[in-house]
Order: sequence, then structure tokens, then C-alpha cells
Amino acid sequence: MAIVGGAIVPLLQGVIADHMGIHHATGNVTLEFKSYWELTMLIAGDIGGTKTALAIYSIESGPHAPLAETEVHSADYPSLQEMVKEFLAQVKMSVEVASFDVAGPVINGRVKTTNLPWVMDESTLAEDLNLKAAHLMNDLEAVARAVPALRAEDVVTINKGEGVANGPIAIIAPGTGLGESFLTWDGSEYIAHGSEGSHSDFAPADERQIRLLQYLLPRFGHVGVERVCSGIGVPNIYEFLRDEEKITERPEVAQSIASAKDHTKTIVEAALDPQHPSELCLATVDLLVSILASEAGNLALKVLATGGVYLAGGVALHLVNLLQQPQFVQTFTRKGRFKDLMERMPIHIITTRAALVGAATFGLQSLNNLKKREEAKASLAPV
Repeated sequence: MAIVGGAIVPLLQGVIADHMGIHHATGNVTLEFKSYWELTMLIAGDIGGTKTALAIYSIESGPHAPLAETEVHSADYPSLQEMVKEFLAQVKMSVEVASFDVAGPVINGRVKTTNLPWVMDESTLAEDLNLKAAHLMNDLEAVARAVPALRAEDVVTINKGEGVANGPIAIIAPGTGLGESFLTWDGSEYIAHGSEGSHSDFAPADERQIRLLQYLLPRFGHVGVERVCSGIGVPNIYEFLRDEEKITERPEVAQSIASAKDHTKTIVEAALDPQHPSELCLATVDLLVSILASEAGNLALKVLATGGVYLAGGVALHLVNLLQQPQFVQTFTRKGRFKDLMERMPIHIITTRAALVGAATFGLQSLNNLKKREEAKASLAPV
């Protein structure tokens, strides 16, 4: 893998030379490099409200081995096009196809980003970046597309279960917001489906959660599950426990949270402090994990996820140790008469950057199809 920098071309030349049976670096390799890879380069991106990851792939390298990659602050750029152009200029590489995932619903190839003032559509991206094809997808659709391509080292299993081959798969991802998606088998491959399930009603599972809903209803009017099961939900739970259950906070922790730009990050860090964990912060995280377990179970029931349930997102990654505790699976399976079915569903935590892998996986499939069409055209051309 090559990071952005001056060494990118020599490194890639070596890769190409090995593949083509050329084992010495000359100026001719650069020329052959350009023609041979003309239709085999993809740029993929995971577009976030705070940061965006961009990476370049080839069909041969696959979705887990980017040839070049970078991460930038999204707000530093007026558009995705400017960001991509800068990256491609830095690595001195050209691509034919692009595949990007973004938070927000993609409808007819067009999306307005949730946390950025950008409106993007596939045809404009392809034209502005001089590409043969550009594809946009919801970020949770991208995570879903990554699941069939995951390796053993990309997941932590918290319930082995008894997965059914080719059974439906559920994906739930608490990050800044909450994302939900799923996969179904069409007879030959898994098909990814996005959703906006995180904005469905929060369904309290016990008396404490009922009080949480009652506390938040006057504030929001509608309390979607994202309000209590994501990064933006952490302060809501914290304030409920502080104001309604009167759990006290140490003054220094309260001051740290009040002065922090990111309250969620500070609360989670105080909860997980190995020396002096905050009682209120730890109670906040425990309640969030319980709600996440219930909602994961709800999603699993709705799609009948006999193929497994996958957790992704930054919040899940920060709370891996808590998710591995028995309480999570116990809460997940607490679905009355369907408890036995729930216990058979495998549960995994994805530990890699799944959205980028998913965007790359789809893009490489598109690139491969494009390459085959070009080869077919070439074979029919007169000699």
C-alpha cells in the first residue's frame, strides 16, 4: 500500500513490473503502466461530515489493499470534486470509475449530504472528474456491501450462534448517527438494501427507558431511536440520568464535559476511565448499550437475520469490551416466544473501515464489468 507522497509511482511501477514479468525499472515501465492500467483503476471514498477517506484500488489488489489512500477534513473543501482532483494530482494517477458512500438517502443517483453543504449526483461527478462511471450509495448500504467481503480478522464475534447459509443479514451501525441496513440472497449473491430505520420510533423496553422517552418527548416531539442509540444520543441519555434519576457527577468531570467541543467523546472517555470512571457516564453508556441490544434485536426480527447480525460504527468500536459482556446478548435475545430463534443468530462487531471496503467492493465490480465490455469491443474491432 502506498500513502500519498512522492514514492507512489516507483512503488506501483514495481507492482506492475512483477505482474507483467518485467523486473527492472525503466522509463518504458511507466508507459506500459499507463496503458495496462488504463481501465483498471478505481477511486473509492467514505464521505463523512467530519472526515473523508479516499483510496485508489485495482481489480488485482482487491478491496482490502488500496494502492494509495488519504484522509482529509471534509469541510476544508467546497465540493467532493475538488477533494478528489487534489488527491489524484498528489498521487499522479488517473482512474476510470468512482464509488462513494455518503450519509443520507441516495435517490436516483442524487444526494444532499446530511452534515455538509454538498449536493452530489452521479452524472455530474462523472463529467467533472472525466470518469466513465461514478456511483453514489448510502453509507450503510456500503457497510452492507462490505459484509460478504469481510475476512476473519475484520470481525469480533460476540455470539457464535448457528448461522443459516445465505440467510438474511442485518447491519446496525451507531456512529455520530445510527444506520441500519440489510442483505438478502438472490440465488447467486447477496443484495444490499439501505434504509432510514434509525428514524423509526424509539420503543422502550423497560420502565427506565419509558421514563427516558417521557423525558425526551417534550424536547423533540418525535423521538427516533437515533436520539438514544448513537453518538448524538449519548448527551440525551446523560442529561436524563442527571436530571431525572439524580445521579451525581464529580465536579471536575462535569466541567470537562461542559467545556468540551464534543460532549459524546468526553462522556464515553469518562465512562471508560480505568482509574476513576464516572458513575453517571458509565450509567449513560450502559443504558445506550442496552438500547442498542434491543434495537439490534428488533432489526434482526424484522429482516429474519438468520445469516447473522453485524455491528459497525465508531460507537460500537469504542464500546467493544462492553458489547462482549453477557448482558448484550441477553438483551438482544429477550424477544419473548422468539428467544430461541434469537439465540441462534450470530452476532459480530466489524472492526475494519467497512463503508470504504463496501464502496470499493461495489466499485471494483463495476470496474470489472467495464473492463469486460471494453475487451469485448476490442475483440470485435477489425484488425
